[in-house]
Amino acid sequence: MGATAGAVWGRAEQQDFRSRVRGTLLGAAVGDALGAPVDGLTLEGIREAHGAEGLVDLAFGHGRRGSVTHLTQLTLFSLDGLIRAQVRRDTGAWHPPTDLHRAYRRWAATQSDWGPDERRKDDGWLAREEWLYARRDPARACLIGFGDDIMGTLDAPKNPGELGPEAAARSAPFGLLVGWEPQLVMQLAVECAAQTHGHPTAYLAAGAYAVIVHALARGESLDGAVQRALAILAARPGQQPVADALQHALGAVRQGMPTPGRVEELAGDGTAEGLLAVAVYCALVGEDIRHGLCLAVNQGGPSGVAGALTGGLLGALHGETALPPAWLAELEGRPTMLALADDFAMEMTQGPALHGPGGSAPGWLARYPRA
Repeated sequence: MGATAGAVWGRAEQQDFRSRVRGTLLGAAVGDALGAPVDGLTLEGIREAHGAEGLVDLAFGHGRRGSVTHLTQLTLFSLDGLIRAQVRRDTGAWHPPTDLHRAYRRWAATQSDWGPDERRKDDGWLAREEWLYARRDPARACLIGFGDDIMGTLDAPKNPGELGPEAAARSAPFGLLVGWEPQLVMQLAVECAAQTHGHPTAYLAAGAYAVIVHALARGESLDGAVQRALAILAARPGQQPVADALQHALGAVRQGMPTPGRVEELAGDGTAEGLLAVAVYCALVGEDIRHGLCLAVNQGGPSGVAGALTGGLLGALHGETALPPAWLAELEGRPTMLALADDFAMEMTQGPALHGPGGSAPGWLARYPRA
């Protein structure tokens, strides 16, 4: 996971990358915040509650507008874990899935503790953000998967029958490793997804999503990004349901005006591959980010996941400045997200200046301890 070296990171390239990192993180969070209040409602129920056009603006959830769920919480800890893995590499310890598992265990503590434990000096700054200490409808598979120190692996995955989309929804940060080859991005996303979602359909959907984000963050088109994911998926055992879902999403684009019915058909039973298809479809056909997100969440499936996955794609594709500013203004935790996104971008582009053989910045290692 070395930072890409040399002239690749000129100033313009660094600024573009930072905008895409911010866009990915904020886009996923905005989609989560938009969709979560209508999770579990039918399309008819959404329209009864929000009018004939359905949900077209942020709604109240967890006592306020713009609140996020465990999907965004875990995505933040994905970014934190990736930075920590990069910092720890200086020590010769290099196993990113382990660093991600440690980060997700720090998330698990936020679901049971009253607040940050100042005695845990190695937690870093993110785990000391008090607003994260809130239970926001965490998926049972995530609580079980991160409930102890035993890390799920591809050989011994946690929850081997779990088909849900939650692992995919925390996987956008893997796609921001733009210095990696896409096959390695998929491998890391798959290994980390198996820590909670052990069914091949679930962890391969997470891997495919990360590869699509990766291509977008590198400046490719969304259609090209999906084709790249399909090519890498082809060699993976158990990939057929995920590949079929992606092909179904591409085919649906050519079937006329987008409708909630088409989105619901793609979502199917609300499993990982169906929600991946929804995200790809809505990102492809959306007139703009607001339209794409509203299309994703106005359906009877898991609306929060659909919004988060769609928002991650659109944010990676267009960058932060394309996101609806009125929604960003109300987004819970935005200062934390901006700080974390900028830290990630700085680590990936300027890591050697922050830590390495020539010396380390003490403030950086306080934020992201090597332990």
